[in-house]
This record gives sequence, structure tokens and C-alpha cells, in this order.
Amino acid sequence: MVARISVLLADDNLIVREGVKALLAREADLLVVGEAEEYDEVIEAAERLRPEVLVTDIRMPPTLQQEGIEAAREVRLRQPGMGVVILSQHTDPAFAITLLGEEGAGWGYLLKDRVAYGDQLADAVRRVATGRSVLDPAIVSALESPAANGTRLDQSERELLHLMAQGTPLKALAAARGTTPAAMADDVEHLFLKLAQDASAGAEDALRLLRLLHQSIVEREEQGEVLSRLLPGGVADLLRTGGARIGETKKLVVTVLMSDVRGYCGIAESSDPALLAGQLNEHRAAMSEAVSGHEGTVMQFAGDAVLAVFGAPEPRDDHAPRALGSAKAMQTRQAELNERWRANGLPLFELGIGLSTGEVAAALLGSNERVEYSIVGDTVNLAHRLQTKAAAGEIVMSQATKLLLPSSLEMVRLPTDVVKGRQNRVLAYRVG
Repeated sequence: MVARISVLLADDNLIVREGVKALLAREADLLVVGEAEEYDEVIEAAERLRPEVLVTDIRMPPTLQQEGIEAAREVRLRQPGMGVVILSQHTDPAFAITLLGEEGAGWGYLLKDRVAYGDQLADAVRRVATGRSVLDPAIVSALESPAANGTRLDQSERELLHLMAQGTPLKALAAARGTTPAAMADDVEHLFLKLAQDASAGAEDALRLLRLLHQSIVEREEQGEVLSRLLPGGVADLLRTGGARIGETKKLVVTVLMSDVRGYCGIAESSDPALLAGQLNEHRAAMSEAVSGHEGTVMQFAGDAVLAVFGAPEPRDDHAPRALGSAKAMQTRQAELNERWRANGLPLFELGIGLSTGEVAAALLGSNERVEYSIVGDTVNLAHRLQTKAAAGEIVMSQATKLLLPSSLEMVRLPTDVVKGRQNRVLAYRVG
């Protein structure tokens, strides 16, 4: 029996859906398993039917804007391996290139009025189901025709324009063209000037391309804001500029900070969950500000615990003083919160903080669908162990951290002890 590729159809026009379904029904290896007319139906049907490929129109209810594309993106987040074929009336090559450039592998772009040509639709479904991309032959022809552009751009400039519309970083453009980022920046500036001159002279195509690039830049900025909220400070910038790759590891000497709320389990047991969630939110915001204010990176919030690093993702020599400054600021900020919480009859958070200095391996770990910035090494584990030695309101640090701080700083040496998970005794200090 022939293995069949399951397909979900999404279009608000019944005639279009029936026509596409009839085309796919002729293929022994393709099976339409469901249909949808609007955004919510696409999400529900994809979740229920788990199709291998979604074939969708760009516009559909409720607003008839780009719900088809947005629904496809949402479904792809939930089912990363699913292929998508966009059926469009847009014959603009740059629009198609920008869309495919943003989305990557597993996406296809076909013109609605050409889907019945030969086996074009069926072939597109097969290709995206295996993770490849498809572009309508008419779009390809338009891209290959210099006369179709209506501007004075040569082939090299048109290729650069399309790469820019896809959001290719400057460093990546330079590497692809075998030149320097500075020289690439000059080429980009020249391209914009040329388009601006053509637009001023009345070339409608040049004006259209400028608008397209502007829209692409605005959309990438919006995506960047979301990325910055999902990844630690500085890491999103490295991703956007091409300075970091998934799986790439970098060794750095850093200072790691770990904080924890003393007696949190008891607080949680006796508190209203909704009120406690509000306190946690305020706590995390204050701790994040204390870390970023000393140019550190918040790596992770785990319940009431905070993990931060100083000296990553970009190395810096003053990571230890900044980590200590941040730890003190965290204690101060939490004391301010406690004053307000006490007045409102809420439980108080008392922090214990540990600092550890040493070498770590820093890397972006994950996949194209989900990625996180991680630091790995004994330095991280030691920060956690030292944090357990810190009483409420205290900061405890490793000897390696102490050696990078001013000798005039008042500290109390703690008894040499064996900490869990380590064979050698640890020498630690409490800030006086």
C-alpha cells in the first residue's frame, strides 16, 4: 500500500477548496484529511488531525489580512516538521522571496491561478513534506528577467536586494560575497541610494522595492523585540548579527551569581497562589534590574531562584566586581519590596546569594524551533552550593571571586568545608 501524505486545506472560498481537493485527489500518495475556513479552524484542525502539510490561502477571516500565514506560523511552532504551501495572488517576486526567506525550509509559494498547471501543486506538497522549499516557476522567471524589475539594478544588486529583504545579517552578506563587513555596508548604502534616485525619477518599481525593504526591516525589528524578551540580554543581538550559532560553544572566565529565597516552600504552603504569583513577578523584575544594572545576564528564573552570569555572552575583565555589586543591589531591592509587602500584610522574601568565579562553556543549545543560552561547568555548580551556605540577607563567594575584588573589602572567612558533589574542600567568604 502506498504511504500517503496527509494534507489540511485552508481557504475561505468553498470553490477554491473543492478545486484544490480535486487536484490532490488525483494523486495516489496524497490524502486531504480536513478543511478549514478561518484562523481558529486552522489551529483546531491542525491540532486534531496532525497533517503533514498545510495548504493555505494568505487571507482568510476574520480580518482577511494575513491570517493564513499567521495560522501556518502558529501551527509550525506546535508541529515543527509540518510543511506549508501558500497559495497567493501576489505575483511580486520580492514578496515571495521575503516570505520564504523569513520562514526557511518546508515552505512553498504558488500562484493561485497556476495551481492547476500540470503536477505543480502535488509536487509542491511532496517537496515541503520532506523539508524542502518551493517557489512558483512564474516567480522564478520574473526574478531571472532583468527587464521585469524596471530599475537600473544589475544582477548582483538584485541578488543583494533579495538577501536584504530576507533579513540576512551584514556579516553573512559579506561572507557570502567574499568581502569585509565595511565594504558590504558601502554596497548596501549604494544600493539604497540607487533605489532612491530611481524612485525620485518616477520608477514605480524602485519605490515598491523601497517600501518592501522598509516593511521587512520593521518586521525584523518587531521580531527582535520578541527575541530579546525570550533570550538573555546580549544573546538576541548576537543571533541577529550572525555572531552566534546554535551548538557553537565558547569558553569564558565568568562570575556566576545564584540567589534563592529562604523558606520559600513554607511561604508557598501558607500563601494565596494568586498573591504569591504577583510577589514572584515583582521579585523577578527587581532582581533582573539589579543584574542588568551591573551589565550582567539573567540566565534563568527557576521558581524563586535566579541564575545570572557576568562576563557572558561578551567577555569582560571586571565580571567579579560587577557580580558583587549586583548581589548587593539585589539585597537592597528586595529589602525595599519587603517594606511595601509588610505594609500590605504579605510574606517577606529573604535572599541568600552565592558567587563563584571560573571557566564555563557558554553555548546556544537547542534547535531552529527552540533555543536557549546556557553556561555549563563546575563554576555554575559551585555558585549553587555556596548559595546554600548564605543565610538570609547574606552573600557568600568563592576564593577565586575574592581574589578579583579589592583587598580592602571586608569579608569573613568561613570554615573550610566539603560541599555536596565535590571531593575537595571549598574555601569560601561571607561579605562583612
